[in-house]
Amino acid sequence: MRFRQVHLDFHTSEAIPGIGAGFSKQQFQQMLKLGHVDSITVFSKCHHGWAYHPSKANRMHPYLTFDLLGAQIEAAHEIGVKTPVYLSAGLDEKLTREHPEWLQRRRNEQPAGAPDFLTAGWHAFCMNSPYLDVLVSQIEEVVTGYEADGIFLDIVGIRECYCHHCIRSARERGIDPRDREKMVPLWEETYARYTERTNEAVHKHMPGLPVFHNGGHIPQGRRDLARRNTHLELESLPTGGWGYDHFPLSARYAQGLGMPVLGMTGKFHLSWGEFGGFKHPNALRYETALSLANGARCSIGDQLHPDGLMDEATYRLIGEAYREVEAKEAWCEGTTNVADIALLTVEASGFAKDDERRCPKPDQGAVRMLLEGNWLFDVVDFESDWSKYAVLILPDRIRIDSALESRLAEFVGQGGRLLATGQSGLRTDGTGFAVDFGVRWVGPNPYRPDYWVPEHESAAGSALSAGTAYVMYAEGQKIEAAGATILGHREDPYFNRDVFHFCSHRHTPNSKQHGGPGMAEGAAGIYIAWDVFEDYAEKGSLFLRETVSLALGRLLGDRRTLTTSLPAQGVTTVQEQPSENRWVHHLLYASPVRRGQSVEIIEDIVPLDSVKASVRTNRPVSGVYLAPQMTDIPFEANDGVVTYTVPRLECHQMVVLQFA
Repeated sequence: MRFRQVHLDFHTSEAIPGIGAGFSKQQFQQMLKLGHVDSITVFSKCHHGWAYHPSKANRMHPYLTFDLLGAQIEAAHEIGVKTPVYLSAGLDEKLTREHPEWLQRRRNEQPAGAPDFLTAGWHAFCMNSPYLDVLVSQIEEVVTGYEADGIFLDIVGIRECYCHHCIRSARERGIDPRDREKMVPLWEETYARYTERTNEAVHKHMPGLPVFHNGGHIPQGRRDLARRNTHLELESLPTGGWGYDHFPLSARYAQGLGMPVLGMTGKFHLSWGEFGGFKHPNALRYETALSLANGARCSIGDQLHPDGLMDEATYRLIGEAYREVEAKEAWCEGTTNVADIALLTVEASGFAKDDERRCPKPDQGAVRMLLEGNWLFDVVDFESDWSKYAVLILPDRIRIDSALESRLAEFVGQGGRLLATGQSGLRTDGTGFAVDFGVRWVGPNPYRPDYWVPEHESAAGSALSAGTAYVMYAEGQKIEAAGATILGHREDPYFNRDVFHFCSHRHTPNSKQHGGPGMAEGAAGIYIAWDVFEDYAEKGSLFLRETVSLALGRLLGDRRTLTTSLPAQGVTTVQEQPSENRWVHHLLYASPVRRGQSVEIIEDIVPLDSVKASVRTNRPVSGVYLAPQMTDIPFEANDGVVTYTVPRLECHQMVVLQFA
């Protein structure tokens, strides 16, 4: 995969004339050069269902008079730019009107997507219908007819469907379609069959050609789904519904799967299909640097105007970011992440709620805390090798069955430590803790909110003070000491707020009566008796983050790889580049601000001076320099700790530790 890709959408209505009339090979090439683009996903078929080339397996857009796909591929290849080809797999609005019997259906028989045929919007097809045969023939036509450098299939995944094809399949197998749980294996099988047939349609003609099936998110804990792709593209437009929390969480999981990874953002102010919408160049500079810092290559989404003329402002904008990426590529090839902490997410563990897409609240809160605290971490699942981490975090909801209990015992037995919060660490059968935190579980605390009183001071200047009562809005668990070191206790309110008992504007104050331990350390690690990560995602109270930082500091001790003075809005990672015998320390700094109703944007990049860093490594370091500037910086190495100061950080800086 290349480092500087553009994902070029072209979802174009049949009601628009003059399709591609302004296309020019010279102008297309000029814009790719202006944008420093080395790969561009071009289009065979759009969501409206039209082909943009002569087709026997489909129909060409009625107002297109030439082979636009072929012209784009020829123009790009002429200047050394790769051309993966896009086909809308799940959507085909043209075909919707002709074969509505092939559509996905909800339980009430409404089509998936737009609720009816009088509402503007897309309707999704069921891959358990004859539509799959149509799609396969369209894919084969592209692979055999064009020099595609990959195939990108969009809007696919495991879909809940009650169309008559799925109902018939269920009945033939003796499944009651009214029982949702019994239907899930059928929907899984439908998606598996879709990926098998579409992959075969590509690879029987072009073995090894990259294929990606896009569903907008890589499900954590489902490596079987990830492996149906040749590589991963992490669609994550911060202003388009994904937010700035999603990409770091997704990338820290995806890099660990050992597959090539592409981070996909967009040039739009909001999201896909926004003509005339533009990010600030600093936003794209930051978002592409964030991909590099997480071991991913870069993709920026654009949408071509119906006339086929590439927008100069867009490629000038993209070029601002990709000029910098081009200079940094040598330090970002073939990297693996260096991490002290493993985050076993709620999603990967199967404890996400049905309405939680992409970012369950405990996972969102955890990744925010880890990023803001400058901790080095990976997101892991049950197939990951946990032995290489010093600490494993179980956020809020991870109940323990017998298999997981054995894994945790093995991890702790090898010297690993656990940080569990809320219900995490409790057995699924309700018999208490599966690991030794030195406490006994009593049950959910009946008071909410209640209060947390730390008994230890945290770092100077932090938001956590010993003896102060901090309100905990999330659910808490009542525990009793059983040999633990108690790091703080609970205080209940005088009463829960109701119509006959309420005090002041929000909630009842703390009673100042000891309500049992709130945070305890035992042989296996530390337990915090509230859903602190979900609380942080929803309320953002700084003392929650400082509580977790206090716990992680105790658990890691002198095993922490990196400490830095980078502020909380910064992001930092350490990527190992084995082929070059070096570590690359990435530092990023930008502050998204809220504009409009709920849009977070990056505009101003405030430079930081004299950012201090200390990196622990047991390998001798022969030099430290800034990349790509190739400027040596002073460093000290004492007892396995390399200390240096980054003189200036403007958006993104790489610091290279070259090993002897």
